[in-house]
Amino acid sequence: MTVPYLVMASDYAVVSTGGKQYRVRPGDSIDIEKIDRPEGDAFSLGDVLLTCVDGKVRTGTPLVAGAQVIAKVESHGLGKKKTVFKYKNKIRYRRKRGHRQPFTRVTVSDIEV
Repeated sequence: MTVPYLVMASDYAVVSTGGKQYRVRPGDSIDIEKIDRPEGDAFSLGDVLLTCVDGKVRTGTPLVAGAQVIAKVESHGLGKKKTVFKYKNKIRYRRKRGHRQPFTRVTVSDIEV
């Protein structure tokens, strides 16, 4: 049995920011590590690892030369609360702390190669 070749209908790119990698398309909204830019500001995500534009896939070694993803800052916020609890038995040592990781929500507007 043969499997038909799957063709992606839209353009996409894989970008790296904040130590993480994201697969994005124009119009996608993603939460990335907090960046120091005002809301409404357009900027470029320069670390593009892979692009697929018009069915042509280009991979970088490690980055695709001349490629960039244009994004717009929508908002800043805090993630869900995580509880950090330290405990040592028999010596009455207990520490409870919470942490909320800051993030920036961005909307991808264009992929340029």
